[in-house]
Amino acid sequence: MKITNFDFLKKNSTKKIIIGLVIAGLLLFLFTIFYQLPNPYKLKDFQATPLSTQILDRNGKVLYDIYKEENRTPVKLKGLPSYVGNATIAIEDKNFYHEGGISFVSGIFRAIRDTILTGHIQGGSTLTQQLIKTSLLNSQRTVTRKVREIILAEWTDRIYTKEQILEMYLNQVPYGGAAYGIEQASRMYFDKPAEKLTLPEAAFLAGLTQAPSLYSPYSNPDLALQRRNTVLQKMLEQNMITRKDYDAAIATKLDVKPLSNVIKAPHFVFYIKSMLEKEYGVDAVEEGGLKVTTTLDLNIQQHAEDIVKKEIAADKSLNVTNAGVLVTRPTTGEILAMVGSVDYFATPSGAFNVTTALRQPGSSIKPLNYAIGIERHLVTPATIFIDEPTCFTAPGQPKSYCPVNYDSKFHGPVALRFALGNSFNIPAVEMLALNGVKNFIASASAFTITTFDHPDKYGLSLTLGGGEVRMTEMAQAFSTFANRGIPKKLVGILEVKDKLGKVLYKFNDPNYVADVEKPMDYPSFLSISGKRIISPATAFLISHILLDNNARITEFGENSGLVVQGHAVSVKTGTTDDKRDNWTIGYTPNFLTAVWVGNNDNTPMNPYLASGITGAAPIWNKVMTYVLKNQPDLWPIKPDDVVGEQVCWDSGDLMTKDPSGNPSCPARFEYFIKGTEPKEPNKFQMTVPVSPDDKMVPADFPGAQMKQKTVIKGVFNYYCVDCNNDNLPYATVNVP
Repeated sequence: MKITNFDFLKKNSTKKIIIGLVIAGLLLFLFTIFYQLPNPYKLKDFQATPLSTQILDRNGKVLYDIYKEENRTPVKLKGLPSYVGNATIAIEDKNFYHEGGISFVSGIFRAIRDTILTGHIQGGSTLTQQLIKTSLLNSQRTVTRKVREIILAEWTDRIYTKEQILEMYLNQVPYGGAAYGIEQASRMYFDKPAEKLTLPEAAFLAGLTQAPSLYSPYSNPDLALQRRNTVLQKMLEQNMITRKDYDAAIATKLDVKPLSNVIKAPHFVFYIKSMLEKEYGVDAVEEGGLKVTTTLDLNIQQHAEDIVKKEIAADKSLNVTNAGVLVTRPTTGEILAMVGSVDYFATPSGAFNVTTALRQPGSSIKPLNYAIGIERHLVTPATIFIDEPTCFTAPGQPKSYCPVNYDSKFHGPVALRFALGNSFNIPAVEMLALNGVKNFIASASAFTITTFDHPDKYGLSLTLGGGEVRMTEMAQAFSTFANRGIPKKLVGILEVKDKLGKVLYKFNDPNYVADVEKPMDYPSFLSISGKRIISPATAFLISHILLDNNARITEFGENSGLVVQGHAVSVKTGTTDDKRDNWTIGYTPNFLTAVWVGNNDNTPMNPYLASGITGAAPIWNKVMTYVLKNQPDLWPIKPDDVVGEQVCWDSGDLMTKDPSGNPSCPARFEYFIKGTEPKEPNKFQMTVPVSPDDKMVPADFPGAQMKQKTVIKGVFNYYCVDCNNDNLPYATVNVP
């Protein structure tokens, strides 16, 4: 057959097309292999690996690991026992130190054979290949992925030393559940850091990585034990352990910890997590490997949690189901414990954090009110308030406000010290009327309370707890008294490091002490930094009143739950009128504890809780007793501008003596800011309007007669000592 030039050209063209297609296919294959090929340099410093953020207490105890999908905390190989790495090598890649990134003899040839026989891409991977597969690639079984794995494994083997590769592998691979890396695996199964693993424990973990679900000690304990023993056998065969080590390890029981929720101080942890996310972003918190040392002391936290559970269980008859506790260090603002509820995991609202929630404070807000009046020199601890039936009227107020005391009694003339100590309501309302609601709200903001916003929303009931506050802000406000006039914002974080150990944030305060059980250096208490909002003298006077057991004995008794044996502690209770909120807040210079009890559904508690002594106080007392157990009793320290005088019990005026030295009245000792001490003698005679039944009444009372009587002057009205004071009619106070 004759071949024409045309046929020759046609055949030649076909060959070119075929060659072109082959070349194109090869180029396409190579493009597929190398397109966006991961860079093994990213294995360094965990650039390609998500790391958990570790939340620690102040002493380095793990509270929680925050992660998105993979819970992983990096460790250094040099910090681990040698058998940890050897166990993995023995079972996964015995030629690890003698071959490159891939094993042609034992790996590649077997993979090709199995692929031909089964039709699936098979393994035979070295540790380096497994590292690449879990960190830079996925686990799909395709030719393309396998080729990329081989290329990257060889590349990686040339970049890093064997020790670096082993370290990255141990930090990378999954060990079951959300535990990634040897550190998290050690914590999950044995509740210890990887550096403290024993030989049998390390062998067990090494055997897990091939099939974590299959060899799970929870679902397949027998298989898990067999797998561990296999690893030990391999280690013996490869001369990694002695026969003696092997025999001892084989005889050791596989003792793993039961699965449990590992979070500690959960309300606090998520309080910190929210702060971190605002500062560094969600991705950095969930995958960036931050190491966060917090202010929390886990010993105090767990002790407070135990107290809350026991006390609330004992208070069920009082219809109390929940409580919150906040323990702080006033001098620095450090949060030492935060119990947001009895049980974080209880449904439906256990996760609700009472310490950051808005609640009515009841009478616990009163010290701020009196402090403002003392600071403005409107009153002193000896100032007399008339605790008798009184109605308050104000412009624009639709009706008069007529408060009553929680004991439903009236107590006549009462000095500020005893009015505050016994938490009488009518004097507190008189104090707020004297301060003015607007002034009080403005001053409350200086005490760091931000929830009192528009003065028009509030009336005189604000001093009885008519406005909502957060426990965190109440702790800040009370720190003002503990700190001689300087409030401290709460602090929850001591230090933040990134995954490489670089310090991103560090708390600095001259009064910071790492060991909170160490007795406080009281001279440092006198030099607290920050803006002073009230004088040390005012802070001293309020603190002294709140620790004075005699000042509260009328309502609380001599041996109440407000007395901490062996320690002078300033403390105030508070209960709302509707019995939905019950508080106790108390402090020394080095510890402050705030406690709230109530119900999450806001149902009222038993009326028996009215005084605050039952409910919050027992919890508060037990917590304060615990934190103060090693502390000296040196509280409070009197400033130089506070002076003492003898004053009359009934009037608060100056006690004088006649020429014979006889006192002018029954007297008691009282403290004053220098210059505000009383100058007038005690009782004085006045001509006042008196009703026909000899009761002192307003001037416009029908039939009133002007009589000379012995009168005690209060801040707004008078009290007639020698009148008939039974069942006095309501007096009226006009508030500007």
